[in-house]
Amino acid sequence: MYPFRNIEKKWQEYWENHQTFATPDDSAKPKYYAIDFFVYPSGDGLHVGHPEGQTATDIVSRYKRMRGFNVMHTMGWDAFGLPAERYAMISNIHPRITTEKNIRNYERQERMLGMSFDWARQINTTDPAYYKWTQWIFLKIYNSWYDARVNKARPIDTLIDEFEKFGTEKLAGNSRKEIRADAWKKLSKKEKHDFLADYRLAYVAEIPVNWCAGLGTVLANEEVDEWTDKGYSVERRPLKQWLMRITSYADRLLTDLETIDWPNSTKEMQKNWIGRSEGAEILFPVANSSDGITIFTTRPDTIFGATYMVLAPEHPLVDTISTEQQQKSIAEYRAKAAKKSDLERTALDKEKTGVFTGGYAVNPATREKIPVWIADYVLWGYGTGAIMAVPAHDERDFEFAQAFSLPITSVVLPPTEWCERTVKNPNITDDVEDMTLYEKHALAHFKVAEKRELTFGQIVHSYYRLHPEDFTEAYTDDGEAINSANDDVSLNGLPTPEAKDKIIAWAEKKKIGRRKIQFKLRDWLFSRQRYWGEPIPILHLDDGTMKPLDENELPLILPELEEFKPSGTTESPLALATEWVNVVDSETGMHAHRETNTMPQWAGSCWYYMRYLDPHNDARFCDSQKEKYWMPVDLYLGGAEHGVLHLLYARFWHKVLFDLGYVSSAEPFKKLVHQGTILGEDSQKMSKSRGNVVNPDDVVRDWGADAFRLFEMFMGPLEMVKPWNTKGVEGVFRFLNRAWNMIVAEDGNLHGNIVDCEMTREQERVLHQTIKKIGEDIEGLRFNTAISQMMIFVNEFISANPKPRAAMEKFTLALSPFAPHIAEELWKVLGHAASLAYEPFPDYDPAKAQADVVEVVLQVNGKLRSKLHVPFNTDEKTLIDGAMNDETIRKFIGDKSIIRTIAVKNKLVNLAVK
Repeated sequence: MYPFRNIEKKWQEYWENHQTFATPDDSAKPKYYAIDFFVYPSGDGLHVGHPEGQTATDIVSRYKRMRGFNVMHTMGWDAFGLPAERYAMISNIHPRITTEKNIRNYERQERMLGMSFDWARQINTTDPAYYKWTQWIFLKIYNSWYDARVNKARPIDTLIDEFEKFGTEKLAGNSRKEIRADAWKKLSKKEKHDFLADYRLAYVAEIPVNWCAGLGTVLANEEVDEWTDKGYSVERRPLKQWLMRITSYADRLLTDLETIDWPNSTKEMQKNWIGRSEGAEILFPVANSSDGITIFTTRPDTIFGATYMVLAPEHPLVDTISTEQQQKSIAEYRAKAAKKSDLERTALDKEKTGVFTGGYAVNPATREKIPVWIADYVLWGYGTGAIMAVPAHDERDFEFAQAFSLPITSVVLPPTEWCERTVKNPNITDDVEDMTLYEKHALAHFKVAEKRELTFGQIVHSYYRLHPEDFTEAYTDDGEAINSANDDVSLNGLPTPEAKDKIIAWAEKKKIGRRKIQFKLRDWLFSRQRYWGEPIPILHLDDGTMKPLDENELPLILPELEEFKPSGTTESPLALATEWVNVVDSETGMHAHRETNTMPQWAGSCWYYMRYLDPHNDARFCDSQKEKYWMPVDLYLGGAEHGVLHLLYARFWHKVLFDLGYVSSAEPFKKLVHQGTILGEDSQKMSKSRGNVVNPDDVVRDWGADAFRLFEMFMGPLEMVKPWNTKGVEGVFRFLNRAWNMIVAEDGNLHGNIVDCEMTREQERVLHQTIKKIGEDIEGLRFNTAISQMMIFVNEFISANPKPRAAMEKFTLALSPFAPHIAEELWKVLGHAASLAYEPFPDYDPAKAQADVVEVVLQVNGKLRSKLHVPFNTDEKTLIDGAMNDETIRKFIGDKSIIRTIAVKNKLVNLAVK
């Protein structure tokens, strides 16, 4: 058995002492930047699934160094987080102490695995020297606005200058409110502050949030299930919160996905999250009131079928239009809705619930009064928080209407087949007393001369026009408009696209609506009521205005607290640090209090990939020349569970910095890859509660880091989900022993039969095939098949006598990205004094990699029936002749005629017979 413990310790110490993987800032080499998703250092340390992606990027990084690239490959810690704060609430141990302890353990484990990180670039989001720049970026975002005319962010001072000269006149419809220049100049400081807040990319607004009293903080939607499963209760509550206007970037976030090499599934997730919809915004007047309800719909052509409206329970108009008799029911319903997450409220399979407000709106197309309800499947934070309900043509509205016996009017005609399939009563033509009206419609629509010639489907199709409630579901596709006319406009007979255009034009002419593009994406809820997060560098002055800290006042450091329990209010524990909170503004002399919300954990991970480039710079977040050289990231690898939020938020911050001229690339991550999850040996997700967690410390102790790395990559394709199998590690370990024994004698010295000698033709072929395949497979992230080829090489050479030294050296170099410790030691045994980390990766000769004889598959009608071994590059005619003379093929042809032959050199022959 090769002495892996001694070897691995020796070379890890060598790399550390010689700073082997330190990345130079100034290099004439081409760059390659490979990193993994930021790591949260939990108290549990790594399990065997965590290093999978890091092993992959480490293999690529080592390979690229050998290919002559200047490689950036480093590590850092996304160390703010609720788990550490929750532990502090229970133990009263400062989260900094537990976080630092966790980081030390994680770093130990990463070093143990032989990762070629430049540890001098290690960063930690909880380090004030790091979050100084997170706060700096926040201030850049706060002091910016989005100019839709040039489709980019600009400093807020440019907007102030424009207001001074022109008011909102030149904003070309992009202004939130209109104001003239002379009126702007007359506004008070507070009025100007509030006016500008509607434009800033970071702003404060009162919105419904997921409030957890037990944790004393707001939870993101994706965090709710995790903490309710742990026994905490969460309710929806309106609170003033910081938000970031990511919606301004919705179009760019969507269109720029086409410029990057990401998995299609991740692109689709981001597209669905952004949710671009084309439609119309239309105003429905409230009956007997000057108020109106604005809705957005992608199907304005169905407005004649709107038979009721639904408001989100939190909608401010609910209080205005509700009758006194309904107020108790509404209050009870609102309280129940507040306890549900957005996911629970919008689940398609949930039972539809709601309460009638007692109020009515007027459908502007039919001019009829329609009831206004509240229901939790409509969200206040999405769109306008109100919908026109068209139950005949929306499934949720259909279910709601059936549950509460609301009218259903059809305005789009489905195909006959749909009507026939979905009618509730298959005997309807016999059971309905008078079918004459529907038969008449059917005769006209289908241009049938005789009633007896009508089919069941055609009659039911006409029946649907007046009775959509007698069908099992809503018809939601396009079709011909029906029942859609008033004195001003008629859509009847128009296909859906034309009907949409016509009704939007009518609404715009009537000044009750407009064409609009809307996004499902909502502004980013940015604040958390936590201690363990980046302080937001904002002062709240006594005059009601907010003032950003000057950049020279950064970092704003977290105060020390005696305990870390919630404040007892909706503020974070920072509110308890009264000496830190209450200050006097040095510029104005006003009393002020600091912002007590902190940033979410996402903040520090939005830009860490740039701090790696210049981690010790106290004057800039990143030197511009270094940023231009290194960005964008060439390979970004991590779990698909972060396919939306982290990646979306990082892209948003990057685009703001790009607009402001601080970065040179429009996108941060050129290529993205998701590794598959490694499950426990029971094929279940690893968790302490299941008892199936495998600690890499144990694997490395028993088999070594190289065996661990090799097995992680050998388990299957990188992107696949796969179960851990400790016995498989043993198999890979045996391979490494064979590779060792191929080169090293029992006394630890070079085998005497390794000499400078010519290789046989077969040895040359295997060597050059191995070099070719390993290189191509690393480039394609096909690590498992590269390892298979290494095994083929060892099988070929282990018994050779003599063994060509050149073959042993080239194999060792090719092995080194995967198993660096053993490769370094083999390289030394082969007579080299220095590390092989920067030795050139061996080249291959394509001619020598070709087999003299190749296997050609023989098919009949596309099915494999036999095989043929022929000299490489045998011509097509000879291949076909060989197939025709094959006994097995002749048996499958029999007395059939060959109608076509296909021959591909070195690949296959296919005979199509009939």
